[in-house]
Amino acid sequence: MTQQQSSSIGDLQKTGEPTKNPLAAFSHFMDRFKPQLALALPKHLTPDRMARLTLTAFSSSPQLQNCDHRSIAASIMTAGQLGLEPGVNGQGFLVPYGRTCTFVPGWKGLVDLVARSGRGTVFTGVIFRDQDYTFTDGARRDLVIHNETDLDAPEDITHAYAIGWVRDAAMPIIELWRVSKIQKHRDKYNKVGRKHYSYRDWEMYARKVPLLQVIKYMPCSIEVANALAVSHAAEAGRGVNIEQGIVIDMDTGRPVEEVDQETGEVMQQPAGSAGRSTRTTQSDTSSAKAQAEAGDLAQGAAAATPASQAQQADQQGADAGLDPAKVEHQILNAKSLDVLDLAADSIDGVADLGERSRLHQVYQERRLAMTRPQQPAQQDLQSQQEVQAQQRPAGTTRRRMAAPE
Repeated sequence: MTQQQSSSIGDLQKTGEPTKNPLAAFSHFMDRFKPQLALALPKHLTPDRMARLTLTAFSSSPQLQNCDHRSIAASIMTAGQLGLEPGVNGQGFLVPYGRTCTFVPGWKGLVDLVARSGRGTVFTGVIFRDQDYTFTDGARRDLVIHNETDLDAPEDITHAYAIGWVRDAAMPIIELWRVSKIQKHRDKYNKVGRKHYSYRDWEMYARKVPLLQVIKYMPCSIEVANALAVSHAAEAGRGVNIEQGIVIDMDTGRPVEEVDQETGEVMQQPAGSAGRSTRTTQSDTSSAKAQAEAGDLAQGAAAATPASQAQQADQQGADAGLDPAKVEHQILNAKSLDVLDLAADSIDGVADLGERSRLHQVYQERRLAMTRPQQPAQQDLQSQQEVQAQQRPAGTTRRRMAAPE
C-alpha cells in the first residue's frame, strides 16, 4: 500500500460520519474505502466481494470491532495484494491484537498460492488419537493413514503433517510433527502471549506449521515469499503492508527482515540491533544444505561451521546479503531444473533490490532455455551437411564430374 493510499485511509477515518452502531459506522467507512481498495486488487477479486467478506468478519467478531478501522483497511489491502480472501473460505483471517488488526494467511491460502505458481502442489492435515499411520523417512518418503476418524476436537489431535510435490521430482517432501513439537515451536516464536491466534484456532495453526517447513523446499514465487513474510510478522503480532511487492513493517516503515528465507523461521532480533538479526544453528545448517544441493559445495561447507563462528560471520555480513555474482553463477551453471530452482531460492538473500530483480530475470531466461524443446536430430544433421557443402572446395566437385571422361 503506497503512502498516498495510507493518507486516503486516514482521511476516510477522520471524515466519516459518527454513529453509535459500530457495524453501520464500519459499513460507511468501507463504502468510502472501495475506490482505494480497487487499485490494489488483482483481476479475480472485486472490491464489493472483499467488502462483504470484511463486513462478515467484522460483524462476527467483537474483538475486531474494537480495532482501528485504518488497521483493518491495511489488512484488507495486504490480503488483496496477495490475492487471498479473508474470512469464511479459510484462505486468510483478520486477527485482532488489541486495537490493531493483522491479516494472517491460512493454510488454505498458502496451498492456493503454491498451486498458482504451477511448479508444485502442497497439502496439509492432522492425525487424531484414534488413527493409525505409517511414516517412512529417508531415501523413500511416504506417509499412509490407515483409518478414518469421527473425532474433531482440537485436544484429540496428536500430529500434523504437510506433503509437497515439486514438478518432475522423484519423491515428495513430507513433514510430520507431534503436537508437543508444534507447541514448542509456538512458544519459541510467539511474541504476543495468549493473544496468539493459535489459542483460538489450534487446528489451523497446527496444519500451518509443518506446511511452512515444506514450502521452504518448494519453488518460491514472489506471492509465496510475501505470504510467508506476512505470516511470520503475524507470529510477532506486528502489522505489515505490501508496497511495490515488498513487505513493509507498519511500525518501523522498513522491509520485514526478521524472516529467515532459508528456513521460513522468525529470526530473533536483539534489542537495539536496528534491524540486524542473528540466526540460529538450525538456519545455518539448512543454508548449507540448500547451497550444497545447488552446486556450491565450498560455500555450503563454510556455512556449516560451528554455531559460534557462524553467528559471528552472519552478524558481519547480515547487511551485505548474498553475493549476486555467486548466485548468478549457480543459476547459469545449473544442469537440471531441480538444481536451478534451488539456486533461484537464494535470490531472496541478495540485499540489493535491483540485483534481485535482475537475477529473477536471469532465472526465468535460464529456465525457459532449459525447458525449450530441442530441434530434431535429423534437422541438426541436415544443417551440418549444408554447412559442409558450403565449405567444400570448388575443385573437389569439378574433379568428380570429370572422372568419367
